[in-house]
Amino acid sequence: MTLAPHFAGGRDYLAACTLGLPPRATVAAVSADLQAAASGRPDVAAATRAVEDARRSYAHLVHAPVSGVAIAAQTSVAVSLIAAAVPDGAEVLCPEGDFASLVAPFAHAGRGVRLRSVPLSRLADEVTAETWLVAFSLVQSATGEVADAAGIAAAAARAGARTLCDLTQAAGWLPVDATLFDATVCHAYKWLCAPRGVGFLTLSPALARELRPVHAGWYSGDDPWASCYGVSAPLASDARRFDVSPAWQAFVGAAPALALFASADPAAVHAHTTGLAARFRAGMDLDEPPRPSAIVTWPDAEGCALARLTASGMIASGRAGRARVAFHVFNDEGDVDRALSALRGRLSAPLTVAL
Repeated sequence: MTLAPHFAGGRDYLAACTLGLPPRATVAAVSADLQAAASGRPDVAAATRAVEDARRSYAHLVHAPVSGVAIAAQTSVAVSLIAAAVPDGAEVLCPEGDFASLVAPFAHAGRGVRLRSVPLSRLADEVTAETWLVAFSLVQSATGEVADAAGIAAAAARAGARTLCDLTQAAGWLPVDATLFDATVCHAYKWLCAPRGVGFLTLSPALARELRPVHAGWYSGDDPWASCYGVSAPLASDARRFDVSPAWQAFVGAAPALALFASADPAAVHAHTTGLAARFRAGMDLDEPPRPSAIVTWPDAEGCALARLTASGMIASGRAGRARVAFHVFNDEGDVDRALSALRGRLSAPLTVAL
């Protein structure tokens, strides 16, 4: 299944790792919802169906049971649910330089919780009997490096530690299996091309039993529409007890985007995106990573490479002193070749950008 025709744009856009482009169906769904609301006919029932459609599509995409998927609005809020369950004084192990939304809730958990950071390449080796949780991004935002998920999960299991994996920079181009981990989080506005404000939390039954629904609200109820008032209504018996109140319009747009990616061939998407990245690395004479990635980064402390791409009309990004480009389903070899052409003068006098 070729996904490019489902997008109106994408040429010279190399920043899916920053913000995904909405597919045509998402634009149509949100536009129709806005028009209905503007005419005095908002459809709350349809928005609620969109939430559940999005949940099912996401569960299919990451190979998780629907009963194990909770909806979220931000990854940091979902992570804070797990941070609240870390025992006093326990150790949380994470990679150096991982994204703040994943690690900050543990750094500020208090109660003597210890956050220890090590190089990603050594994460599995550093798990000890003192480690309560290993928290890491499957794909690093700053570098595009893909973690050895199976090795990390196996090391954690041997030590009796739990695992939390952030799929935000992976789901949508990298085939993932959320059941490999005790918990995963994902914000869908990047590679899944959904509106911002749509996220997901997956939980194993064992970890779910250890968590308190500290963000419980009306949508956490077994029957949300019967949970609007008071505290007598029971919470859902599955992961929905950890739901937050959904941003309806965002989910209206997310449902068709997630359905699109859930229906795609994950192997084909992976081959397409990593193939374009490999073509770019070859043109830049960059080393191939141990595990293929759709994100390519290289040192660019002064921002010269990013400035060249921008001056050529291309949209890219820079993170942690590195230039960063990403290749998604709406990109093709022409995008790669135009980016390389823009960068071929990188060894000559740097382009000066007025700030």
